[in-house]
Amino acid sequence: MIPFFTFLTAYFPFILYFIEKRYIIKIFNVSSHEFLNFIYIKAEYFARGKVLLSSEYLVVQGATALALPTKMGQRMKIQELSGSEVLWNSFDHQGKKWFEAEIDLMGLDVVESSDPDTAKFIKKLFRACCNNNSEFLSHWKKYKIDHYLEFPISWGLGSSSTLIYNMALWADVNPYHLYFDIEDGSGYDIACAGAKGPILYTLGDGSIDLEQVEFKPSFQDQIYFLPLNQKMDSREAVKIAKKKVPEKSLINKISDLAEKVLELKTLNSFEDWIVEHENIISSFISEKKVKDTRFADYWGAVKSLGAWGGDLVLVTSNQSKSDTEEYFKSKGFGVLIPYKELIL
Repeated sequence: MIPFFTFLTAYFPFILYFIEKRYIIKIFNVSSHEFLNFIYIKAEYFARGKVLLSSEYLVVQGATALALPTKMGQRMKIQELSGSEVLWNSFDHQGKKWFEAEIDLMGLDVVESSDPDTAKFIKKLFRACCNNNSEFLSHWKKYKIDHYLEFPISWGLGSSSTLIYNMALWADVNPYHLYFDIEDGSGYDIACAGAKGPILYTLGDGSIDLEQVEFKPSFQDQIYFLPLNQKMDSREAVKIAKKKVPEKSLINKISDLAEKVLELKTLNSFEDWIVEHENIISSFISEKKVKDTRFADYWGAVKSLGAWGGDLVLVTSNQSKSDTEEYFKSKGFGVLIPYKELIL
């Protein structure tokens, strides 16, 4: 019996003819589009999003942070065709295309794109992949690359970090090396992209300390995430953090808090932990706490996650979900995400 892929190679022109004539639908009971996807599909990768529960602004200075990978992430599908260019498409969580580009493989130049700034970043990403692996893209082919986000970009769960991680898998390079070649952050989001659960992350001097930990608080049904619908620039947050030089005692204190939260048994103790953590970061970056500026009359605790001022915040509540939702709706925020729906 002739092997299936040998058959495809030998009779490929005839198969394309059948596809064009739509006979393939009758033979295999699939659409021509589905059959072509089956033939040309090369690889598929997935990276998880991230939530930084502790040590924002200080993790980049060497503080230990508790980071939580999310169930939602970004998927990348690659098809190989004949040609010498990359056709790049990015889709949001609703399936709407928000970016597209054509990239010439000869010089990795962007021929055309729907957004120059995004195209510039992608070109930089491709060059970094090639610098880390000289064999990457060494064979002339046409690549159709589709990216599918599973969360709204405005939530700040890592649209860039999940992209970098997936590209590292495709290029067969170390995802941390790739990240630090093009970004100035701590890299905790890259760790989350491939994590199987919560992690303690520490960026050292030329090293990374990564520990998978258990964090399933008994009160997780009383924890929610609230999108503020205001995307913050994480790169600007990193610049702010690096301009400030924290005392060693501050690094130690915030690192201790990252480990302390793993041991908390009650909602009240967790809320006390949030207040202490918010006070420390507020003093360090000279910014007001989000609860003071937006939710001063709220009965629970509110904690900023990552860059302060936007993206997501974490909120606690000892009242019903409906009452909690009603409060935030009265403030103009209609989406409240239960902890267990978001965190892996």
